[in-house]
This record gives sequence, C-alpha cells and structure tokens, in this order.
Amino acid sequence: MQRRSSAWATLGSVLLVVAGGALLWLPFYTQYALDDWQTQLRATGVPARAVVEDQVTKSGGNRTSPSTTMFFRYEVAGRTYEQEVGCVEVCRSIGEEVPIWVNPADPGDFVTDFDQLSGHRGRIQGGLGVAGFVILVVAVPPLLSRIPLQRWFPPRKPRRRSIAPVRGGAGFTIRSKHKQGSRK
Repeated sequence: MQRRSSAWATLGSVLLVVAGGALLWLPFYTQYALDDWQTQLRATGVPARAVVEDQVTKSGGNRTSPSTTMFFRYEVAGRTYEQEVGCVEVCRSIGEEVPIWVNPADPGDFVTDFDQLSGHRGRIQGGLGVAGFVILVVAVPPLLSRIPLQRWFPPRKPRRRSIAPVRGGAGFTIRSKHKQGSRK
C-alpha cells in the first residue's frame, strides 16, 4: 500500500511541475505574439492621430506603485473612438497628440508610436506566469526528493588510511608540527 501512495505523490508532483512550467511559459509566448501583432499593425494598419483625453491613476492594491492609464480619443472613417492604454514605459500628458496605427477590421485595436498596444494586454498572462513560478517553487523540491539518486550515484566509501609501521612503535603514529625532543 505504501508503494501506491508514493506513485500517486510522484505523479502529482510531475503534473504540478508540468502545469507550473506551462503557466510560466505563457507570458513569454504571449509577449512574442503581441510583438508580432505590433509589427503587423504598423505595416497594415490605418495611420491616425490620437489625443490623450484623460489620465487615471489608481493605487496599486498589493503593488507598491500606482498604475496610470491614459485614455485616447481618435477618429477613423468618420467615427470617433475612445480607448485606454496603460502607462508602462511612456505616459503622455493630457492634450498631447500621439501617432497610432489602427486595425482596419477592429478600430478599437491600435498600436502607438511608442509600441504600446491598446487596452491592458498581457496582464492576465503575467499573473498566470507568477502563479506558475509559485507552483514550480512548491512542486520541484518534492519531485526531486523522489528521484532515486542513490541508485545512479552510489555514495562514495570513505578511504581507509593505511598505518605505516614505525620503528619501536606499536602501529601508532604521531603527526605534530613540533619535534619530539623540543619539549621539556
């Protein structure tokens, strides 16, 4: 019975490591896809000018710094749109004009001249990546403890020291930094 519960625990640890690794990989994959989408929007998007209408700063909750969101207003094909953009690296001031490239199929989707996509993309994936890291921190030690390393790497046997026979001694040697005759 002990053997079956050990197998289930090992299987559970393996599944947790796989799930944690997948969740940790997700933000990187998403970021690469968003980078490709930015490049495609710049090439095929409709150029427009957006005006920063407002900025809203919210306290961070459990984050140490507040988050700021810019609200852009722009016009495409005679219709006016308003979208938000998170201030990640760049935060423009109210009233400033920003060049953007709008997705012709979805005018609410655009990329700015400072490479920020509309909306708050990637937040959920970032949170899932943090969760994946935590799962890995919790699941990897139990999994490693179940690997039979003793079978593949047997412990080294301690080396025996040979005792050299000493003239006039009974197999006992004294190793000292001091000469024998120097003590009085």
